[in-house]
Amino acid sequence: MDVCSDFLKLLEIIMLAWKYVLPAAAVGGAAMGWIWSDSDPFASEKTRAASIQVEDKNVALDKRLKELPSRKSIFEHLQSNREFDVLVIGGGATGAGIAVDAQTRGLSTALVEMDDFSSGTSSRSTKLIHGGVRYLQSAILKLDIEQYRMVKEALFERYHLLKVAPHLSSVLPIMLPIYSLWQVPYFYLGIKMYDFVAGKRRLKSSYYISKQKALDLFPLLKKDSLYGALIYYDGQHNDARMNIALILTAIRYGAQCANHVEVVDLLKKTDPDGVTKVCGAKVRDCLTGHQWEIRAKSVVNATGAFCDQIRLMDNPKADLLVVPSQGVHIVLPSYYSPSSTGLLDPSTSDGRVIFFLPWLNMTLAGTTDSPCSITDKPAPAEADVDFILKEIRGYLTPDISVRRGDVMSAWAGLRPLVRDPSKKDTASLARNHIIEVSPSGLVTIAETVDKVIELNNLQPQRQCVTTNIMLEGGQEYDNLMYIRLVQDFGLDLEVAKHLASTYGDKACDVARLARLTGRRYPVVGRRLHQEFPYIEAEVLYAVREYACTAVDFISRRTRLAFLNTYAAEEALPKIIDLMTKELKWSCKEKMVTFTTVDVPHAVADCPQFRNSRPKRWNS
Repeated sequence: MDVCSDFLKLLEIIMLAWKYVLPAAAVGGAAMGWIWSDSDPFASEKTRAASIQVEDKNVALDKRLKELPSRKSIFEHLQSNREFDVLVIGGGATGAGIAVDAQTRGLSTALVEMDDFSSGTSSRSTKLIHGGVRYLQSAILKLDIEQYRMVKEALFERYHLLKVAPHLSSVLPIMLPIYSLWQVPYFYLGIKMYDFVAGKRRLKSSYYISKQKALDLFPLLKKDSLYGALIYYDGQHNDARMNIALILTAIRYGAQCANHVEVVDLLKKTDPDGVTKVCGAKVRDCLTGHQWEIRAKSVVNATGAFCDQIRLMDNPKADLLVVPSQGVHIVLPSYYSPSSTGLLDPSTSDGRVIFFLPWLNMTLAGTTDSPCSITDKPAPAEADVDFILKEIRGYLTPDISVRRGDVMSAWAGLRPLVRDPSKKDTASLARNHIIEVSPSGLVTIAETVDKVIELNNLQPQRQCVTTNIMLEGGQEYDNLMYIRLVQDFGLDLEVAKHLASTYGDKACDVARLARLTGRRYPVVGRRLHQEFPYIEAEVLYAVREYACTAVDFISRRTRLAFLNTYAAEEALPKIIDLMTKELKWSCKEKMVTFTTVDVPHAVADCPQFRNSRPKRWNS
């Protein structure tokens, strides 16, 4: 262990001893034991996993399908009389991850999502792959072992996600500006502890920079009282595309995953011992209204903030498990932040944190954290947007005006926090996972497939292999792929970089669908909007990725609606025309889509967006 780590330990002992003094000495000593240790955060899970019997440890992983099956083919499998090993309810990041894990273990897996894949919280995050700096602070100061384990596990997963999806994720330096001398040792200790907990999986070492270097790196930073800044590293990703990549990877290995399919009831049967067990679900195609039953040996509830709805189907008297919290983000023009460095406000006026990050050539700011009701269309309140803008003004130079009119998009997402009667505010609740098994066998889970296997006596062909599975687009991706796209297809450089970082090694498949521009350069790749690198060919490819509606495309297959609501509305007519041809919509279906699709309601519902809509949207 190096001198820096020893020094950090000594400082931490002093801080905790000062905070808790002698009455808590024994507790503090025990806590230091697990804080210092570099133990595996999954030790207990590995112990459980090791006890699971597999048919043959040497069974090779099934080959990935070269071509994605059609949506029609997936529906035929889901409507057959077969019994799946696992049925996952929910197509967000959690459900998609479970589907990949289960299917690659050799368990036949089905997944249904009532809206689009990643239509909920999984597309409305801060776009960071991180352990949570403030949760680590809370873990240390409150001696909270659960929060510590959550941070360590998240940092473990961060390392692997950056590895298995290199096209969708990257390392991002984040600046923590220092405006008081006392903050230097305090924040330095905290950031170094963050490095320390990550252990050998840390991305890069954090460090301190002078005031001048901080201003060189972030010219818009407020100069008055600035002493310097700390730089630490976290992961950043395209959250919705990461979710789609998980779904497509599961499908490539044989899982049957369908979006726009809603669970309307759970199926149950009585076993020989007289115990009633969940054995599947009755589902409805939200696009056609057709209903059918899917049978499964085990059913996993991975619906996030909506998990209580499924739990109440199982047991109408069940106590509610989730306390929803709403987080709001806004998007500003790119000139508000450097292109490759983020900023963290560690202490907002209400005691929370706000990130200010470059994302897809724009600037992302958020988030808020406030109690809310559960809804499938969460919308940001004007007060939330104003709060974020106010906090931004506190960190940027007064030489520029942080204007409400610069907000290009705003959205809200729901956090499914576990209910704790002793805590009044949602900010103090940890975002850790939970496994609950109802008497009927319904598993509400956000962790591993091991419990499902154990509970239902399933026979996987192999242990968990997800840390070694490259996600869709990542297998043959390299950082120079965009150059080959320019040279081989004659794409615009900006478009080529976008395709490579969105589709990875599948970018060539998208490029092959691109139409000639009729110009010398670029040769192919007609843009959907002149300000963004999205091209018409992506609409065609999105249908192959199971996009069924225009909002599926502008919000999840691409991120246009999240980046600029106005640009998304301007591009919609062309998008709908292309989807009409590809999906063979009738004139009536096309008109219904054209008159009912609601970009602001899908992403933002602030007065500014409502009042500035084109006449088409108000008709």
